[in-house]
Amino acid sequence: MKKIEAIIKPFKLDEVKDALHELGLQGITVIEAKGFGRQKGHTELYRGAEYIVDFLPKMKIEIVCPDDLAERAVEAITAAARTGRIGDGKIFVLPVDDAIRIRTGERGGDAI
Repeated sequence: MKKIEAIIKPFKLDEVKDALHELGLQGITVIEAKGFGRQKGHTELYRGAEYIVDFLPKMKIEIVCPDDLAERAVEAITAAARTGRIGDGKIFVLPVDDAIRIRTGERGGDAI
């Protein structure tokens, strides 16, 4: 199993969710996040005063899927989240040793 963590622009969430749903992936966790990479924030004007916005709004998506679906999931996220501009985000793929469904005690692939 693999855990895929993707950090994307908020307005791309629905497109990414739909792309993952088309692959047959059911479980997804979405977390509102703030951060920056090369984008390094920007300056805004509010009531005549300039201020720096260091942390930009992002969405963090987490999914756990079987190994055979991981590469297709990454491709789907990449295609759905890409705008071609700086700040499109990052995808991290991590190995998962085990998963346990709390309600039934199922383990491994049956738990996801």
